[in-house]
Amino acid sequence: MREPLWRSTTILTVRTAAGVAIGGDGQVTFNNTVMKADTRKIRKLSDGKVLCGFAGSTADAFALLERFEAKVKDFPANLARAATELAREWRTDRALRRLEAMLVVVNEDTSLLVSGTGDVVLPTDGVIGIGSGGQYAAAAAKALMRNTDLPPGEIVRKALSIAAEIDVYTNENLIVEELPCR
Repeated sequence: MREPLWRSTTILTVRTAAGVAIGGDGQVTFNNTVMKADTRKIRKLSDGKVLCGFAGSTADAFALLERFEAKVKDFPANLARAATELAREWRTDRALRRLEAMLVVVNEDTSLLVSGTGDVVLPTDGVIGIGSGGQYAAAAAKALMRNTDLPPGEIVRKALSIAAEIDVYTNENLIVEELPCR
């Protein structure tokens, strides 16, 4: 018998010269049933200076968020170092290694994808999409960035809405947070 599947997220971040925005939908799905439509998957850390979005198992993501917040406190001026330290710990710690989630973290200078395989990825074009609809949202965001002058928050909203039209595990109950860039 197959184990039930939780599917729950689309997270997208877009960085332009005008700023950085990160957004997520609110849907949590268990097998083929919508369990919750208004989950908040975007969190403010470090007094709102760092924004974080998560995809994957919710309990696992919250465990990682707590650890990441501690790393941000340890390295307040260096988001990349905090993310690298989390990824290293995540990969080498026996209990953490089993966590199934991904994080996207941003501040005014940096956008990063952090995974349990030890990856810390800085995107070339400022776009990161994770979760079930992440690639749809990323593709839409890239097209919008190339063909419009929309601010990053609006690009994130429109791209997530497009992903919601395609991915059955993504809804249009969106949360978008923004930061200015230096």
